[in-house]
Amino acid sequence: MSESISVTPERPPSAPPAAPGPPGRRRRTRNVNVHRRREARTAYVFLAPWFIGLFLVTVGPILASLYLSFTDYSLLEEAEWVGWDNYREMFFEDTRFIQSLKVTTIYVVVSVPLQLAFALALALALDRGLRGLSFYRSIYYLPSLLGGSVAIAILWRKIFGTDGLVNALLSIFGIQGPGWVSDPDTALGTLILLHVWTFGAPMVIFLAGLRQIPQSYYEAAAVDGASKLRQFRSITLPLLTPIIFFNLVLEVIKSFQSFTQSFIVSGGSGGPVDSTLFYTLYLYLKGFKSYEMGYAAAMAWVLLLIIAGLTGVNFLASKYWVFYGDSK
Repeated sequence: MSESISVTPERPPSAPPAAPGPPGRRRRTRNVNVHRRREARTAYVFLAPWFIGLFLVTVGPILASLYLSFTDYSLLEEAEWVGWDNYREMFFEDTRFIQSLKVTTIYVVVSVPLQLAFALALALALDRGLRGLSFYRSIYYLPSLLGGSVAIAILWRKIFGTDGLVNALLSIFGIQGPGWVSDPDTALGTLILLHVWTFGAPMVIFLAGLRQIPQSYYEAAAVDGASKLRQFRSITLPLLTPIIFFNLVLEVIKSFQSFTQSFIVSGGSGGPVDSTLFYTLYLYLKGFKSYEMGYAAAMAWVLLLIIAGLTGVNFLASKYWVFYGDSK
């Protein structure tokens, strides 16, 4: 009877443990780690005021306004939860809200394209190598700095008043002008004109974009017999589309947030006959005149959604008309 013998395979010898590094290298590594931790703590200390401001001044109020938009809150009493009642009243019962939305939409749709067109035309004129270009650029930029101020709004109201400068000039030709800011048919037009007048910021951006277009493109087009208009349509406009898109997004956002002009010119009422009742002005009247802070918070969130939606639409539509140099 044979006897079975089991043979256990030998295990390969394990690798010897790694020899510890020199004491000097370990000490240097430990010092580097300690130094990095100290730098991180220092960075957090210096960033702490910014984080505190972010949560207390920005994030906190945003979340609070979102909560208040679903409440009935008057600043004098505790907020009472009403759910979607503010939004329901806004869209189905409040005719002044619809009027403010209509006025603001007309203001944005008319004033933004006119302002950008005027700014581009002036940038093209300044791009011809005028002497003292920096001086003219500074002068034309001033309206953007002053246009949103209370002083300019008061001056604008005087200029377009019944006895203002515009009617004084018209009287020279025997024309009796109306009270432009007191006439419902022309009051909004004066605010649109004021917005167009603040063309400085987009003009400077357009001028910077024009300076980036290689002159060789125009020289080659001229050799091929292209006219100035053809060069503008085939070279300038396509290469400026990123700048146009940038200015368009900024000006649409800024126009929806316009407040001072309407408040000063209309005396804080949005008149005459709500013809200058901007969205932000009606929000102010609801919140700080009628003390309906919950309703005003709901209006603020609707405005945020409108601006975000239009900005998203602009970005989606940009791929069909904005040309980038690296696009194929």
